[in-house]
Amino acid sequence: MNKHLSNILAATLVAGTSICAAAQSNPDEKYLSWETYDGNDLEMTVDNTGTRFTLWSPEAQAARVYLYDTDRNSSATDTLEMTRGERGTWRASVARPLYGKFYTFSIKHDGKWLAETPGAWAKAVGTNGHRAAIIDFAKTDPEGWAEDKGPKVDHITDVVLYEMHHRDMSMSPTSGIVHKGKFLALTEPGTTNSHGEATGIDHLKELGVTHVHILPSYDYNSVDEANLPSNQYNWGYDPYNYNAPEGSYSTDPANPSARVREMKEMIKALHDAGIGVVMDVVYNHTANNDDSNFSLTAPGYYYRHRPDGSYSDASGCGNETASDRKQMSDFIVNSVKYWADEYHIDGFRFDLMAIHDTETMNRVASELKKINPSIFVYGEGWTAGDSPLPAERRALKENVSKMEGIAVFSDDIRDAVKGHYSSAEDRGFATGKPGNEETVKIGIVAATAHPQVDYSKGNNSKFAYAASPEMIINYVSCHDDLMLTDKLAKSMPGSTEAERQRAARLAQTIVFTSQGTPFMFAGEELFRDKQGVHNSYKSPDSINAINWDLKHYNADQFNYYRELIALRKAHPAFRMTTADEIARNIVFDKVSEPNLISYSIKNNANGDQWKEIKLVFNGSSEAREVSIPKGNWTVIARDGQISATGLDTAKGGKMTVAPTSALILAREK
Repeated sequence: MNKHLSNILAATLVAGTSICAAAQSNPDEKYLSWETYDGNDLEMTVDNTGTRFTLWSPEAQAARVYLYDTDRNSSATDTLEMTRGERGTWRASVARPLYGKFYTFSIKHDGKWLAETPGAWAKAVGTNGHRAAIIDFAKTDPEGWAEDKGPKVDHITDVVLYEMHHRDMSMSPTSGIVHKGKFLALTEPGTTNSHGEATGIDHLKELGVTHVHILPSYDYNSVDEANLPSNQYNWGYDPYNYNAPEGSYSTDPANPSARVREMKEMIKALHDAGIGVVMDVVYNHTANNDDSNFSLTAPGYYYRHRPDGSYSDASGCGNETASDRKQMSDFIVNSVKYWADEYHIDGFRFDLMAIHDTETMNRVASELKKINPSIFVYGEGWTAGDSPLPAERRALKENVSKMEGIAVFSDDIRDAVKGHYSSAEDRGFATGKPGNEETVKIGIVAATAHPQVDYSKGNNSKFAYAASPEMIINYVSCHDDLMLTDKLAKSMPGSTEAERQRAARLAQTIVFTSQGTPFMFAGEELFRDKQGVHNSYKSPDSINAINWDLKHYNADQFNYYRELIALRKAHPAFRMTTADEIARNIVFDKVSEPNLISYSIKNNANGDQWKEIKLVFNGSSEAREVSIPKGNWTVIARDGQISATGLDTAKGGKMTVAPTSALILAREK
């Protein structure tokens, strides 16, 4: 979710103030004295010797476990009274494995038994996640799972990110996919559109992206899994059970093992195709307030509060979690470790990451690297509202240099290239608006210090906040706000589709040739749109689903994206890893005309075979003439066309850059 959102999930939130937060100057002080527990047996463990339940609830007066034979619509078959354990825990056990059973917890707090909850750590759940399940995880592993692994990543700058939603990718009749809207959609090879062109996983391979970033796939709150024929849609930024897969993406939500197994099958299919999987995680808030699994097990502890005791709301969604408290920090760290270990997830995108503290994010990155050195972490370096957490401790983009192994999205390049997100009509560099040149250059150097970039002229940032290009994710469009196709339609009234496609090509050329890590939104390579809907979080499939026949009608656009990705992957000069390399090897030319940027990447940068790469971006609607040094140049991009291996050759001198296009030249000597 973006920094301007305010309550996009209002329909699914439960309003209210904290169960136990009294009106005082600092209602959260009392939680500092709570005992915390860092054992690895929270929730439930099971093996052939028995089943053990552990609940962390320091303030509970009593606690119970209810056992069930089914995931819903049945009475408890047994009630286990829990006994108080060490460091705020409660424990109960049964001397046999309870595979196939379901369970919930309930605590007595302030003399009252609270509602049942699957617990904060449920790893398998039934329909709508109301009851946790006891399953044998070893039996959910696909064939070959023990050997499964994602692509090796030495540097995040080598990654090409593709953001997708399960339903968007497969729901259209034109997808040719059988398991529409399901995890299994991406396990189907050989799917095609109406014209016989590749869709689904084969399309991803053809496009050349290295990783898919899947929108939230944990068990979220807003879709009724008992009524899937109603075809409800949601992005999933309303967490319910953080550590279990979403049931609506499985073929059988009532079967806890099915959703686990099918998500693993999807991940393995992508890995077998050479594609990594990034999971979108939303630890910054929960769908419910007083009725959340956090509140029903340790009332008040997991959230920040205002002085009057009400929930603080930096998420814009009704509450914000307190990562600066030990048990919540441990929850976040252990949760991502669990997904990385059990599901082989290759990376994590943190929603509204700045609600979390930098210390927790550093722990996240450090612990994940111990599991898999190729894992990477990035997130939104902003909040949607103010927070009690001091700004200097927040995982803001301005604080990214305090975080080792963390990257943030660049709103600098986003807003400068296509126009500001907050105004549909606002144009950017690629659509002819002057004055954004210096901010685009900030994006080109990945917000690192560069002797030729004047940060005082930056629109969004006034200093070089990144210590390394590995701290920056470059993009012009994502699931939030107007996607690029719709933004161009709104900001370029009277333009033709061909003109808008040229602007899209220029915009993405800037992104994919800039230092940092490129990120794109699914379907833009087909020039997909969402009919002008800027916040389609619960819009129907008719708005969100990708029409795969566009791949045929916009074949030139797809081929441009494919060649652009191939160019980046083939040439390490676009993938430098240190600020010093960028400062030494990127040289900007003096340019007097507006909407024109010209620069070189020199010195066989980062071991590239090309000694020099000349890039000229013309965002104006008029042709521009530039002076290119004499030499034997290979023309890589010109007049809206691109080839990673070259279109033709040129000798330099005066060259014309067509309107709304990039000129890219390369030479080896």
